[in-house]
Amino acid sequence: MPLVELTGGEERAGVAARVDSWIARERSGAGSFGLVAAERQDVTDRTASHRWYLRFRGEEKDFITVWLTLRQRTLHHEAQFMPAPEEHREEVFAYLLRRNADLFGMAFCLGPEDAVYLVGRVPAGLVDDDELDRIAGSSIVYVDDHYPTAMTLAHPAHYRRRPRGR
Repeated sequence: MPLVELTGGEERAGVAARVDSWIARERSGAGSFGLVAAERQDVTDRTASHRWYLRFRGEEKDFITVWLTLRQRTLHHEAQFMPAPEEHREEVFAYLLRRNADLFGMAFCLGPEDAVYLVGRVPAGLVDDDELDRIAGSSIVYVDDHYPTAMTLAHPAHYRRRPRGR
């Protein structure tokens, strides 16, 4: 599907309603991702119209925070992965860049203050329950899979991997 600009308020409202409906399902307990908090903001700039803050329970990381931002043509998603590496920066970044090759629809990126994020985007017209399930599931799995190694390299004095079955 081509990236079509969401020019009308009805089109944006339709995508926002699909996201809101998915969140309501997850919060009702009918979903399977451990959503513990959700908040929606209406944004008043020309590049975005709505933003959602989602908080999921993780295994390796207590909480995984995902932001969804409805832009003119896409739904941008971003998960906070880890703070800037304190040690072994080159090894951490090399590890994450190599992991990018195995990720579907997402990539590790540097954000403000060199913090690491997991980001992606999908055409707004493709936003449905299945796509939101993929975004949530991938965010949770990718963070839980790669967080221990990255944190062990980046913050060896502060991070200890959790024992399995906690």
